[in-house]
Amino acid sequence: MKITQTKFAELGNQDIYEYTLVNDQGITVSCITYGCIITKVVTPDRHGTYQNVVLGFDNLEDYLNHSPYFGAVVGRVAGRIKGAQFELDGVTYPLVQNNNGNHLHGGTVGFDAVVWEARMIETENEIGVEFFYMSPDGEGGYPGNLDMKVTYTLNNHNEFLISYNGVCDQKTLLNVTNHTYFNLSGDTERDILDHKLQLKSEQYLELTDELLPTGEFVNVDGTVFDFREGRAIRDGFISDHPQNLLAGRGYDHPFFLNANQDEEIILWDEKSGRKLTVETDECGVVLYTGNHLEGNFSVRGTKSRNYLGLCLETQGLPDSIHHPHFPSCVLDKNEEYRSVTKYIFATL
Repeated sequence: MKITQTKFAELGNQDIYEYTLVNDQGITVSCITYGCIITKVVTPDRHGTYQNVVLGFDNLEDYLNHSPYFGAVVGRVAGRIKGAQFELDGVTYPLVQNNNGNHLHGGTVGFDAVVWEARMIETENEIGVEFFYMSPDGEGGYPGNLDMKVTYTLNNHNEFLISYNGVCDQKTLLNVTNHTYFNLSGDTERDILDHKLQLKSEQYLELTDELLPTGEFVNVDGTVFDFREGRAIRDGFISDHPQNLLAGRGYDHPFFLNANQDEEIILWDEKSGRKLTVETDECGVVLYTGNHLEGNFSVRGTKSRNYLGLCLETQGLPDSIHHPHFPSCVLDKNEEYRSVTKYIFATL
């Protein structure tokens, strides 16, 4: 295994570095200190052809101007917070409005839009990068000085792990995820509509037309939201289910997981033979199928279009601060936030 560090870009007076992790099987993960963005993941298909299976850019300017959170760590709170405000112990905290009057993914200067400190890790069994960032009191509107650490590691079992750790000097909210867009066809040869997904989930969250949870858990039985036996993403695209239509013909929904660290999320592409298994200790995963990716920019030579990639955002349930029956994202003063998600790359 090996890890290398190169200069990726400059932002103001700060250097942005890219780290590339390569294991003994040739699996490669590249990431940068801006937003902890995962820029590339290179894996083999069933014939041994290595290609990039995530969406990203080759330069910082495109990340600054065009990126729909490609590969980034998002927070302090992933997803939308209704009305861009919340109440904690009788105090109302107004947040940055960046999504139709709501607050999305930590606001305009969330974890995805700052430069992190980094340190390389090399042990006998894994290689990786530790990222560090101190989010000051009031950033985005959130209370407390928050010390965050995000750790990316790769091992020779073709496992890539993301670990999140955070401690704050005030009671606050914290719910972090990674926003990588996967396309297992390799180098965006095809869109993701014919990818198949299996989820150990019996319920999803109903959304309003603002893509905020209504608070209702809906049983997946008999719907295109039932991924328990595996189904094509295309089913949501062709569906006339009102929830698929309001998401822009597809999915942008939180699923409540009824298993953890037990192959609860499996994505595969039959044509290439690539398979991704995701295991997490989080209670949910947001499936976003790239329904709004069309734009006037290119992704490494491919004009961006809808369904070019999909996200599997392992996290607590969105807007939980306004739904007391959801698992809480409140972090007490000096309590440690911890979360781990593992990505296992294989072939069929």
